Amino acid sequence: MTAAPKSDLAGSISLLPARRSVREVVASLVERKTPIRQDRLSGVHNPWGHCLDLIDPWSFLDLCESDLVIEAARKLLGPDIILWDSELFVESSGYAWFLQETGEGRFWPVTPLAGALVLVPIGRGGLETKGARLETIGPATLDGFDPREPLYVIRLMPATSRFERDLRHPAHRACMEERVLTNYANRPLWLLSGSDGAKNDLVTGFSPIVPMWASGLPFGQIEEK
Repeated sequence: MTAAPKSDLAGSISLLPARRSVREVVASLVERKTPIRQDRLSGVHNPWGHCLDLIDPWSFLDLCESDLVIEAARKLLGPDIILWDSELFVESSGYAWFLQETGEGRFWPVTPLAGALVLVPIGRGGLETKGARLETIGPATLDGFDPREPLYVIRLMPATSRFERDLRHPAHRACMEERVLTNYANRPLWLLSGSDGAKNDLVTGFSPIVPMWASGLPFGQIEEK
């Protein structure tokens, strides 16, 4: 029997890599048979995200950092690559709807706007990828995909572009209006390959929850309630 993953002192964040594969994690979501708000499946690779009560993000982060994904991304973006978002769709038809109704790229706070997607259908015999540059993404991108199969969408940007954290950026404003649970401004960034020529903020977002007792005050100044 696999030991349960350890947690931080607040008891809410796993500090060890996942013990299950991405396929097993996704299967457990599908078996729930209950609707999940799509916003909650945004950033599923992020160990400090808001999907912790649904999945263990480490398996998705491992996939994002795998040679399978990085090699696919290098063919599209070159050697310098930053992971800034990923999103799980329980059915690829959900992503098809997103492409048709919203369009990929509207919520990308990237200057100059550039990037690529690596799509990973989950549930087939073996993991495989399909990559596409941002400017070519559209409904036809999903040709050949089973609309009922789960789809993992990995969003990547070249490290020559700047990830904008200013909430006044048009992409953030659009996202706040249309995806109320999604805040890209405080997302952590992972430099997957090469170097960060644009000097992006690679620190923000890596913030585990602070235990309640860690107020910063000397013990003698903490009043009992």
